[in-house]
Amino acid sequence: MNFLAPLFLLGALAVALPVIFHLIRRSVKERTLFSSLMFLLPSPPRLTRRSRLEQLLLLALRCAALCLLAFGFARPFLKQAGPQSPPSETAKRVLVLVDTSASMLREGVWGAAQSRTEEVIQKAGSGDEVAVFAFDRQLKSLVSFDQWNETAAGDRRALVRNQLASTKPTWNGTLLDGALTEASELFGDRGKDEFPGPKQIVVISDFQEGSRLTALQGYQWPKGVQIIQERVGPRAANNASLHVLADPMATPVTSESAVRVRISNSADSKSDQFRVGWADSKNEYVGKPVQVYVPAGQSRVVSVLASVENTSAERIVLAGDAEPFDNVAWVNPPPRSLATVTYIGADSAGDARQPLFFLQRALQDTPRQTFRIVSAGTVSSAREPQGNGEPLFVVTGAVTDQQAAGLKAALARGGTVLAAPTTVEAANSLGKVIGITLPAAAERKSDSYAMLAEIDFGHPLFSPFADSRFSDFTKIHFWRYRKMDFSPLTNVQTVARFDSGDPAIVSFAVGKGRVVVFTSGWHPADSQLALSSKFVPLLYSVVETSGTAPATADQYLVGAALPVAAAAPGSQGPVKIQMPNGVERELQPGETNLVATEPGIYSATSAGGTARFAVNLEPSESRTAPMAGDELDRLGVPSAAPEVSAHNAGEKQVRLQNAELESRQKLWRWLVVAALVVLLIETWLAGWTARRAVVTEEAA
Repeated sequence: MNFLAPLFLLGALAVALPVIFHLIRRSVKERTLFSSLMFLLPSPPRLTRRSRLEQLLLLALRCAALCLLAFGFARPFLKQAGPQSPPSETAKRVLVLVDTSASMLREGVWGAAQSRTEEVIQKAGSGDEVAVFAFDRQLKSLVSFDQWNETAAGDRRALVRNQLASTKPTWNGTLLDGALTEASELFGDRGKDEFPGPKQIVVISDFQEGSRLTALQGYQWPKGVQIIQERVGPRAANNASLHVLADPMATPVTSESAVRVRISNSADSKSDQFRVGWADSKNEYVGKPVQVYVPAGQSRVVSVLASVENTSAERIVLAGDAEPFDNVAWVNPPPRSLATVTYIGADSAGDARQPLFFLQRALQDTPRQTFRIVSAGTVSSAREPQGNGEPLFVVTGAVTDQQAAGLKAALARGGTVLAAPTTVEAANSLGKVIGITLPAAAERKSDSYAMLAEIDFGHPLFSPFADSRFSDFTKIHFWRYRKMDFSPLTNVQTVARFDSGDPAIVSFAVGKGRVVVFTSGWHPADSQLALSSKFVPLLYSVVETSGTAPATADQYLVGAALPVAAAAPGSQGPVKIQMPNGVERELQPGETNLVATEPGIYSATSAGGTARFAVNLEPSESRTAPMAGDELDRLGVPSAAPEVSAHNAGEKQVRLQNAELESRQKLWRWLVVAALVVLLIETWLAGWTARRAVVTEEAA
């Protein structure tokens, strides 16, 4: 006989209770006090026959009832066959994917991944085929199926252990979808040999939210492939990250350089007080850092200022976080450029009623660019480029023959002319610059005011206003304008029209350059344009399209291809590259790009000078919170429960068989019935014995 719950057999120890009760009942006597015995010391009763057990049959019945109940609760059953051996282990093919992305650099994560990999290898049977791959942005083979089969069974674990010891996490992102699809295709390639056993892909990763899963949507998985998730995590879930925004030099300051960075705090973080600031090569702050409060699960954008005198600082460091792998942001600000704007007009700079007054106040210096506005009656001195790109010319007055010749030369080189004639004579003189005689212009003065009715928001001048929040120009009133006819030109693009249908802003190419014409001036005598919030961004759009605006600082991510050959001046010669870790290498012949493998500053030096590239960690790697457990199932991944050993599987099957036998036999019911019968007999016998004792005492 076997028992499904043998611990209940301990209840049979309760048979000692009836014996104890019998002894207590016989030793306790009724006491009567006598006055003559009050001063005598009490003495314990001596053992006599009256203190021995009596009614042995009654005692046996009570003990039998308790034993029957204990046996019933233990759920006994009878074996119908001999013990069955556990099922034989089926040979399987296992492909282990070990995550080596940047998020695995957190404390304790990589060590846990190595230990979990060794556990998976130890569970492999003698007939199993196992391969180990590392993945981040790409899949890398550590131990292939062929290497596993060629290695002796006793040396396979040592082979995997040695490969893991020589592998370290990288700075790349987690492309989990690419790793899973490539691994499944490896099974498909080897599936031609018709392997009979199951095929499993064991993924050992932290499964952080930043993992890319896009390619898994709608992917057709090979038949018989199962994905097993083995999650590892850090010792303490507490991470904050620091990342540079797309345009790090967007804050307009003059005496200081400001870089805008985003500080993100994970939802499970326990810290919310941080410091951020510029730092040197030892990650020590240069100047006073900024105190930032970022609650868990939120982010903050901070402008970090650095004095212009400190030009050696090229990194921003975040302090107050337990995980330092994403606490450094590298910045390579472009050099400050000089943009020359030549103004041709008859007004003076101090006259608040003329266009030059508003032009000087609209074009303010930025951290990346300095404007120099030159008011000259001749443009002969501006024939050569000054600063970045070709100069920008703003024409509001009548152009002389000498000025027209200088503007033609500038347009031939690729310059830009912004014409906003304030008089009819100034509008008619533009033909000298273009080289084509235009029809005579006419002055138009509205009885009330004119508005911009048709605007091409697809043009670069108005693309910053394409959003519906900024596209309302109805509040800008134009008191007068010059009606100009550009029909002799074939390449004219009308950017905006007045509500009367006349052109308001036109643009056309002349040589390599471009001419932009405002038929109405922006000064108060002509319109309200200079007094509106649209004037400054519209003017900067002209600057950007003219080529005088400096290039934004290039921000690259780990894994991107750096155009070192194209960026290094004089790249026709040898190009030497200084890596962030201090290693120097030379660009091979025919090699134009360099793949960034770690964050930092890369320097490409050639005969003509040096080009620098700032490389940062992918922001997705800082999203270290674990993804939902059913995220892969939702994308159609054929997930499976973690594999159990054959010994455990055999024990589980035996337990199931025993439970099935017990449920069919149900011997506990008969034991409970027998216990009830014994209790009925015990009750009748106890009553009969009590009545007999009473009759005996009365007879005595």
